Amino acid sequence: EDFAVESLPGDVFQLGNTSWRVLKVEPGRLLVEDARGMPPTLPFWIGEAPGRTDELSAAVSRLRAEAEARIALREGGGVDLSACLAWLEEEVGLPAAAARQLAEYLATGLAALGAMPTQETLVAERFFDEAGDMHLVMHAPFGSRLNRAWGLSLRKRFCQTFNFELQAAATEDAIVLSLGPTHSFPLEDAFRFLNSGTVRNVLTQALLDSPLFGVRWRWNASRSLALPRFRGGRRVPPPLQRQEAEDLIAVVFPDQLACLENIAGEREIPEHPLVEQTLRDCMEEAMDVVGLEALLRRLERGELRLVARDLVEPSPLAQEILNAQPYAFLDDAPLEERRTQAVASRRWLDPETAADLGALDMAAIERVRGEAWPEAASADELHDALLTLGFVTAEEGRRSGWQRLLDELAQERRAVVLKDAANSPSPELWVAVERLPWLRALLPAATFQPEAAVPARYAREWAPEEAAVEVVRGRLSGVGPVTIEALAASAGLRPRTVEAALLALETEGFVLRGRFTPGFPDLEWCERRLLARVHRYTLERLRSEIEPVPQADFVRFLLAWQRVDPDARGEGPESLAALLQQLEGYEAAAAAWEGEILPARMVEYDPSWLDSLFLAGRYVWGRTTAPGTPGGSRTGAPRRSGPVRATPIAFLSRPALPLWREVARTAGPEGVELSGNARSAYELLCRRGASFFGEIAHGAGLLHTQLEDALAELVSWGLVTADSFTGLRALLVPAHKRPRVGRRGDPVALFGIENAGRWSLLGPQDPAGNAAEAQTPSEAAVEAVAWTLLRRYGVISRRLLERESLAPTWGELLRVLRRLEARGEIRGGRFVEGFSGEQYALAEAVGQLRAIRKQPRTGKLVSVSASDPLNLVGIATPGEKLPALAGNRLLYRDGEPVAVYEGREVRFLADLATPETANAAARWQAENALVRRSVAPKLRAYLGRSA
Repeated sequence: EDFAVESLPGDVFQLGNTSWRVLKVEPGRLLVEDARGMPPTLPFWIGEAPGRTDELSAAVSRLRAEAEARIALREGGGVDLSACLAWLEEEVGLPAAAARQLAEYLATGLAALGAMPTQETLVAERFFDEAGDMHLVMHAPFGSRLNRAWGLSLRKRFCQTFNFELQAAATEDAIVLSLGPTHSFPLEDAFRFLNSGTVRNVLTQALLDSPLFGVRWRWNASRSLALPRFRGGRRVPPPLQRQEAEDLIAVVFPDQLACLENIAGEREIPEHPLVEQTLRDCMEEAMDVVGLEALLRRLERGELRLVARDLVEPSPLAQEILNAQPYAFLDDAPLEERRTQAVASRRWLDPETAADLGALDMAAIERVRGEAWPEAASADELHDALLTLGFVTAEEGRRSGWQRLLDELAQERRAVVLKDAANSPSPELWVAVERLPWLRALLPAATFQPEAAVPARYAREWAPEEAAVEVVRGRLSGVGPVTIEALAASAGLRPRTVEAALLALETEGFVLRGRFTPGFPDLEWCERRLLARVHRYTLERLRSEIEPVPQADFVRFLLAWQRVDPDARGEGPESLAALLQQLEGYEAAAAAWEGEILPARMVEYDPSWLDSLFLAGRYVWGRTTAPGTPGGSRTGAPRRSGPVRATPIAFLSRPALPLWREVARTAGPEGVELSGNARSAYELLCRRGASFFGEIAHGAGLLHTQLEDALAELVSWGLVTADSFTGLRALLVPAHKRPRVGRRGDPVALFGIENAGRWSLLGPQDPAGNAAEAQTPSEAAVEAVAWTLLRRYGVISRRLLERESLAPTWGELLRVLRRLEARGEIRGGRFVEGFSGEQYALAEAVGQLRAIRKQPRTGKLVSVSASDPLNLVGIATPGEKLPALAGNRLLYRDGEPVAVYEGREVRFLADLATPETANAAARWQAENALVRRSVAPKLRAYLGRSA
């Protein structure tokens, strides 16, 4: 009858695994035909399938219990199915093939869960999916009516407790709750979230938000004649019936359709026969609230056996609920948006190995501990590690080989040694001065040496409870699974203080508790992100998947990833746009961009393509690190005559320019004064905004040559930019080398400063050159830079950022990268040998990196400029660093640096002789490969050398 109210001929609905098309609507029945896979036009909640009877659910439970009694699990693995098979064949009457399939299925579930779910034994399992989210499956074979009521009530209780609307589904045998990042609780507590005395009210409030209430309300209103089915001799169309039903409920039950912002607390249920009948139909026909109350009372009396299991991947008994059809959903998220779609499981799991689902791999735990613990190679890296961890003990410092670096930090008054005189024995703690307020709040009697002042931005009073939370949070990010006692002993704190902090972090969803280390019986705590990584590594047990690649293979990967490999170069203007997106934010010498970097990545580079991208407003060029800053000190102070060929220039996406300004260090040193002409041009741009060359010359009263020198000076300080790259070309080409205007065939537009378009300010800056106070970049800016670095290198680590002048600090990037990993957008781990600390990669980069490793080495020679981002000598490869000057060059052979061109001399880094070639011939081949590429005739004057 529900269908008769809602359906019209031609409607398609899904029932079970089959979709049906309505042929004819008659009173109380529908004539339908197989829709042959057509997508439904009616929402899934209209097609309510009848639930399993209580008698059939009890029979399923008895079958499971009988099978469990006849399945023998051997110690150390293995299972004996002979008794179960004989019973299924002889007494139950199943064919041999069906009996074996059923016995293996139940035995695998029993081995994985440690118990067989029945109406006397409830089992809860929890596991991570591929994206790092968690799912909770409650195995309860009570039928869909009771499970639907239990699932809706649990979903509502989770929403009230954690303020997070989660996805849920319920079938005849199980309930699944897709947990969010804030859901952290002891798994055993899942059975006790509901109370028999209040569950009816919780379920009532939950079903008011579900589509189930609206369908039942329309049916009751229609059959009670409160709404007419026919008007004027014709049947009222379903859309009009829905509208009239909503109008009626707005009068009878206004809170049902009211704005939630105007409702304080729970909705008040009116005393109206239609409302009461609809609630009764929902709770006692579509669901079984009476059975749920009885079940909860049995739980409260302790009559049921409760089993909770944290698994590496879902058990075989959870596969049905994870792949449930839409009619089982308890929320309105469509199938393609279900979080359960991110759960990956094996195609088949035999009973002998199913018990391993509950055991984490010890090698994976140790690997995650090694990755989480920082590896500092300099005092700055160690200082960042202290900021992240909160503190390190003196023993940990000696074990990690940091004593010299710690002493260096102490001399610079950036770290101190803290000793608590009130507790004996008490560990000596090395603490960064920025974290001293935390430890002072926790250990008020502690003394520290040497004396050091806390920076103003970190100097605040902390409550002991808040300080304990932050100290434990930082500590957990670097130690992996750990007990309360171990945490307390490392910091010299009371276990009760640490336990309270862990409970607060558990409420946030930051930490999870459980027994993670194999063979270790005590309760452990682990950061959610690290535990998700342990689970992932446990699933990836193949050595080839977890072994990092050599550095040479990583360079081979980068040569192909950045299209420098001759077999991977791009063609056409759109390829150039993709290259600029990959190289965005990288500073290189002005002459190197069109002389080395871009042509090395293109089959035939045309400079007009670059001008088109700038004139279209897609990118902007300019100097982003002023001289005197760490990123801009390579070329010294700018000259008043204009920018030199080695002036660092970066390409930035114009829509993302505000985010790049947050991380750019464009403020000049104090006391620097611009020349009079440069100041006049700058002040005019500040007043008028973007202006053409002639407008600036007229408004500032400057001659043509004077304005050129002024703009050159402003470009050198990173103050201005132009609409096209022609402006920079014109400033770098001496006047006597520019093509004369009017000569036929000369590319005047490439060098004419009048053709550069408008000139504008690159970023807000004091015209006196005074340094602006450094501001911490926003999370959005740091995330934008993180994605840019991931696109550029595929795999990033701290060391790869040494030549990135626009990169935020590693500590700021680390927080964003960890969040991206937690969202499942990138992967964290150890992908490349020789890089200390954590590494993060794009998923597609990891696959390509593994494929590159499998490719044989052919001796391919690839030459790059020292200004190129692929100049990784001393960073990703062994050896001394090659200065990033446009005249220097580097030669790779199969990803290994073999020769450099520096100071007009070729220096070999490796023996080039092979069994196939003589040493002299190999050297000649290497020297020939180091020769620069031919320069396009249009750019000869600009680049200052012939083809």
